Amino acid sequence: MSTLTARVDLPPSPRSVPVARHVAREVLRAWRAPQDAGDVELLVTELVANVVDHVEGEAVLSLELEYSDGWLRVAVADGSAVRPVVGELRGDQPRGRGMQIVAAIADDWGVEDAGDGKRVWFVLDSRSAG
Repeated sequence: MSTLTARVDLPPSPRSVPVARHVAREVLRAWRAPQDAGDVELLVTELVANVVDHVEGEAVLSLELEYSDGWLRVAVADGSAVRPVVGELRGDQPRGRGMQIVAAIADDWGVEDAGDGKRVWFVLDSRSAG
């Protein structure tokens, strides 16, 4: 099977969150990927929102999607070397659950170096779709 790829660069601003969701949904539809679009949109929201919340300056974030052999890999790259952590759930904190959501839904996820920053990625298998 061939590998399908898509990439879009966005500013690290709150307006980029719904744009990234829309891009992910439309790419999945165009590729006829079987992964649950709602799950993908939720995880994209978490990764992009993390960049918006934690990256300062004139940085750009890149949303990258790749589909091959039933696997969907989605990544968000940015210019910050600060890596996300799966925090402990605390009832007195209204935020900070994003990476827990990613860890709970994705088949796998991780962080890798990307230039001067990092790339946070997750994968979803077609067998876990729906």
